[in-house]
Amino acid sequence: MTEFNLAQVFTTVATAIPDTECVVWRDRRLTYAQVDARSNRLANYLVDRGLGCRVERDGLAGHESGQDHLALYLTNGNEYVEAMIGAYKARVAPFNVNYRYVAEELRYLLDNANAAAVVYGSSFASTLAEVRDSLPGLRVLIQVDDDGGATPLLDGAVAYEDILEASSPEPPAVTTSPDDLYILYTGGTTGMPKGVLWRQADIYVGAMGGRPIGGTSELAGYEALATSASNAPGAVKMMCVPPFMHGASQWGMFNAFTGGGTLVIQDDVTRLDPADVLATAAREGVVSLLSVGDAIGRPLIEEIERGTHDLSSLLVLVNGGAVLNSTLKDRAMAALPTLMVYDAVGASETGAQMTHLSTAGAAASSGTFQPGPDTVVADAELTRVLEPGEDATGWLAQRGRVPLGYLGDADKTAKTFPVIGGVRFAIPGDRARIRADGVIELLGRDSVTINSGGEKIFAEEVEQSIAHHPAVYDVVVAGRPSERWGSEVVAIVQVHEGMTVTADELLAESEKHIARYKLPKEVIFRSSIQRSPTGKADYRWARDVAVGESPETTG
Repeated sequence: MTEFNLAQVFTTVATAIPDTECVVWRDRRLTYAQVDARSNRLANYLVDRGLGCRVERDGLAGHESGQDHLALYLTNGNEYVEAMIGAYKARVAPFNVNYRYVAEELRYLLDNANAAAVVYGSSFASTLAEVRDSLPGLRVLIQVDDDGGATPLLDGAVAYEDILEASSPEPPAVTTSPDDLYILYTGGTTGMPKGVLWRQADIYVGAMGGRPIGGTSELAGYEALATSASNAPGAVKMMCVPPFMHGASQWGMFNAFTGGGTLVIQDDVTRLDPADVLATAAREGVVSLLSVGDAIGRPLIEEIERGTHDLSSLLVLVNGGAVLNSTLKDRAMAALPTLMVYDAVGASETGAQMTHLSTAGAAASSGTFQPGPDTVVADAELTRVLEPGEDATGWLAQRGRVPLGYLGDADKTAKTFPVIGGVRFAIPGDRARIRADGVIELLGRDSVTINSGGEKIFAEEVEQSIAHHPAVYDVVVAGRPSERWGSEVVAIVQVHEGMTVTADELLAESEKHIARYKLPKEVIFRSSIQRSPTGKADYRWARDVAVGESPETTG
């Protein structure tokens, strides 16, 4: 069994199909050979600055890193792709940065990650400038011009294009390893962000193409990878709508590369503009579009329904990272009868786990999935794996290729990656059941579960029941203290512009889908719902709203 390295994965594909377009963004059309050379140039610069691997993996615990870390503080663009791959080539571990963070949040993240270097957009320079003096380990600053030259270089920083021009396009004199790290920081919407450490060999198989989508077998080796990429180079054009700082987009990116596909980026990468996304998809003949949940899926589907874009090439809407309401799936397939909706369930701590395929002519569903070969449900006490058909709520679990741990946190590593029956599992906190037919019912994240009157109520389940109402644009559910129930359910709702709905009407819709004891005790209307740039709900904000600690106008 071949153990893959992500730098070598990309170079293998680039060698096999050098002239195929790799990244298309605005007026930039870069081939695999060009991206390979540009990432080599960055890698050589990092090596020249003394960055790389300092301690090999076999000398470290699961929560420890022996490599230098590089922050990717960028919006989507070819530079994100090049910096990610270039860091891997230098044996530097890149990690994702939420570019919406304020200075205090950015300082926490860069400090927690022990960042030695950062590639950042010039539009974020002022925020970085606020924190750099408190981060003595941050010694390499590389600035990408993303605002047309309006922002001068920070003191001590170098311009991205200048260092590429001055560096060699040849591969760096570095021998990479399957043990090299892939680092993915969690979103921090229910707690502080945590850096998940993966061996590159494990994440590539677990989520990034090393096990082809829908398959059970791993790629046999680099020769098989080259063959896969060469079968129909450039035939599959994929667009990842969410920011590349989201794991789903990074995984989609490498799945596209594994298949020799072309990664297409929408013109406007600073906000979600559905018209721009679909205009780009139509212009480039995008085949597969990646979205995240209702927050991104709903405006895209509404734009599809307007029928102003030629989307005859679009065959698959891939949804990952958050639940997409079944009503929205039905609407998408009604507007584009040849469209399939492919739900992919996974987490930063597990990789890809489960899938569900919806096609036109059959009523779509949300919440039930076919598990992958290493996905199971562990019992509530974490003593064994549940058998299909056991009438018990357990924990969604992954075994086999799982992460090493959380950066710098041995206790959380032990808790999230327990050993059951001599086997190491990843159990990040989702509740689930396994039916007699082997299908898994996903109930929701335990950290946002509401214990009301002794009953566990899953926030996502209540959200989906309310989202069925046509007047609801967005919804998030949280718990708040209750003298009678211990905790009670509160729904925060954003209504479609120009529409009205009452709380009683929303509760009547919700009652069609869930038991009465799960219904919200109050509905709070807001003009907008606070979410991360990737579309995930910010449950800390929702709890503040539920208890009246977040002032706002009502919607």
